[in-house]
Amino acid sequence: MAASHIFKVMFVHQGKVYEVYARKVSQGDLFGFLEVEGLVFGERSSLVVDPSEERIKAEFEGVRRTYLPLHSVLRVDEVPKQGTAKISAYEGANITPFPLPLGPDQGSRK
Repeated sequence: MAASHIFKVMFVHQGKVYEVYARKVSQGDLFGFLEVEGLVFGERSSLVVDPSEERIKAEFEGVRRTYLPLHSVLRVDEVPKQGTAKISAYEGANITPFPLPLGPDQGSRK
């Protein structure tokens, strides 16, 4: 029996760190984007509800495949089993963003 692959994908979106689990991750056809397909969320009983997982599950409801800009992806790990999807605060005070090129008239003063 073939082992099923689960990938943990961490990325930054609107000042928060998202951690999702997916069955397939690839470069995809869009240049500069990571294709994440088959998002997996925990099937919990109705007695125990994790609000952070419910929030991310509602945000990705109906999404079969999502494309993430490469510059927003923090890491991709292949893990033995699925964990809890969550959204957490971005604490990147020690991280300097990659410099973006200036346009032809943005770098000069007139």
